[in-house]
Amino acid sequence: MRPLRLRVRVLRGLPGALIAALAVVASLMTAAAPAQADTTICEPFGTTTIQGRYVVQNNRWGSSATQCVTATDAGFRVSQADGSAPTNGAPKSYPSVFNGCHYTTCSPGTDLPARLDTVSEAPSSISYGFVGDAVYNASYDIWLDPTPRTDGVNRTEIMIWFNRVGPIQPIGSQVGTAAVGGRTWEVWTGSNGANDVLSFVAPSAITDWSFDVMDFVRATVSRGLAEDDWYLTSVQAGFEPWQGGAGLAVNSFSSTVSTGDGTGTPDPGGPGGPAACKVTYGTNVWQDGFTADVTVTNTGTTPVDGWQLAFTLPSGQRITNAWNTSVTPPTGSVTATGVGHNARIAPGGSLAFGFQGTYSGAFAEPDGFRLNDTACTTA
Repeated sequence: MRPLRLRVRVLRGLPGALIAALAVVASLMTAAAPAQADTTICEPFGTTTIQGRYVVQNNRWGSSATQCVTATDAGFRVSQADGSAPTNGAPKSYPSVFNGCHYTTCSPGTDLPARLDTVSEAPSSISYGFVGDAVYNASYDIWLDPTPRTDGVNRTEIMIWFNRVGPIQPIGSQVGTAAVGGRTWEVWTGSNGANDVLSFVAPSAITDWSFDVMDFVRATVSRGLAEDDWYLTSVQAGFEPWQGGAGLAVNSFSSTVSTGDGTGTPDPGGPGGPAACKVTYGTNVWQDGFTADVTVTNTGTTPVDGWQLAFTLPSGQRITNAWNTSVTPPTGSVTATGVGHNARIAPGGSLAFGFQGTYSGAFAEPDGFRLNDTACTTA
C-alpha cells in the first residue's frame, strides 16, 4: 500500500483560517504514531508489567512444551499453549497476573505483604475469556503466610475456581459447600506437599465478578488454615491448563488493598520497622562441623512481627540444616526468618532457633546481627 500523502495547495484568495486548519490536519496525520504493540513472553518464568502496577507471568513449570502469553493493556491472553499433562496430576502451568510478591518478584508499588488484621478490605475485579477446546480451570489465587515473605512458597493457598473444563478437580477432597461473597461454592481442602490448599469451586462458570478478597481470607481463618496475625502476600488471576489453552484470556484485572490506617505501611515493630534487640550466640564446635544456638530478645516496647535476623557467616562456613527458622542463603550474608509458631517476638520476650553447619580453616563467630534492619547488642 502506498503511503498516504496530504497535499495542501494554497489557492489565491483562500481564507487564512482555512489554510491554518488544513495545516493542523496535515500535522496531526504526520505526527500520528502507531499504537504500542502488546508484549509476548515465551520464557518459562518470564514476566512483564502492565498498568504500571501489576505483573503478568508466563509461569510454565509443569511441562517442557512451549507456552507464550501476550500481555495487553488490561490483562493477558495465552497466545500459544503446546503440550499436555495427565488430568489426574498437576497442571502444566499457571499463566497469570498478580498484585503483591510471588517468589522474588513484587509488583510495582504494591502494599503487600500486609498483615491480615490491618487489612480493612481488598477489592478486586476480574473478567475472563474462556475457550472450549482445552482442559483447564480459571483460578484466582490468594496466598497467605505467617511471615511477610516475598519469596518462596507460602503456607496456605486459597483457590477460587471461576470455571473448570474437563475431568479435573481441586487438590484434596470436597468437604461441603459454603456461601462466600454472596455466592455458593463447593469447598475442597488438601495439601500439595508444600502448602495447604483451600479451594472454592463455582458450580457454573463466572466470567466477570467484583468482590472483596478478604471475604475468602476470613473464611479461611475461620477454618483454621490461617491466623489473623498472618500476612496476605499476593493475589493472582489466571489459568491452570492441563491440555491446550491457547485463547484463554484475562481481559481485565484490578486489585487494591486498604489497611486500617489507610496507609498500607507496616506498624512500628513490624516487618521492616524499628526494633530494639539483643542476641545470644552459643556454639558447639568439632572438627569441620558446628552447631549454633541463637536467642533473640526484643528489648523494645512494641512487638516485632515477621522478624528477620541478618548476619554474615565467616569465610568457610556453610549451614546444612536449621530448626525453628529458615535461613537463606546457606553461606555468606544470610537471613534467618521466623516460622509459623515464632513469627512474633513480644516486648521483653525472647525466641530461640539454631542451625548446624560445616567450616574450613579457623572457626569464628559472626561479628554482628541486625533484626529487621536494626543493629542488636550481643551477649
